[in-house]
Amino acid sequence: MKVTYYGQSTIEIETAGKKLLFDPFITHNELAKHIDVTSLKPDYILVSHGHGDHVADLVQVQKQSGAKVICIAEIAGWLGKQAIENVHGMNIGGGFNFDFGRVKMVNAIHSSALPDGSNGGNPAGFVIYSEDKAIYFAGDTALTYDMKLLEDENLAWAFLPLGDNYTMGADDAIKAAAFINCKNIIGIHYDSFPVIKIDKVEVAAKFEKAGLNLKLPAIGDTLEL
Repeated sequence: MKVTYYGQSTIEIETAGKKLLFDPFITHNELAKHIDVTSLKPDYILVSHGHGDHVADLVQVQKQSGAKVICIAEIAGWLGKQAIENVHGMNIGGGFNFDFGRVKMVNAIHSSALPDGSNGGNPAGFVIYSEDKAIYFAGDTALTYDMKLLEDENLAWAFLPLGDNYTMGADDAIKAAAFINCKNIIGIHYDSFPVIKIDKVEVAAKFEKAGLNLKLPAIGDTLEL
């Protein structure tokens, strides 16, 4: 299993012979201008919520790849109006088995509206079960005690937002890592805008002091999970 980071909260996990792309936002991210969005051909696209910095490239990438979109029911309905039918709608607490493994949609504390003002439903995170691993993608979220529900999942890795202002920051992400009982963390949702810029050295030091393994890959880098 490996993951490629494309900036903001956009990651692609390759597992069980499939590519899972999360929250595609590349063409409008100044830090990701060197990424060719037309080269992305995922098998699945997972969408945590409807904000533009998570769905800006959703329609384009889906239409060029034919990927199945996994998302909350309200976003699934919106996609239908964009002539996208290869969609699997879910809701918080539900799980479903796909050909790469299982997906469970879990709670996130945030807001959600689509770029045209349509209702984006509830924001969400995902737990992916594949290749005998459990991976948590938190999406945009505040620290919430609901994360304690994941402490017995034996999470191998977790993707947690670090940018503060719109989501939890580094200090709350460290608390979140304790709640979910996961020591391997990959940071997302930071640096793309001035208000979510982080001091990487300072943040890394905080995670190290807490006994956590934090990865902050460069945009375009791939890591083995």
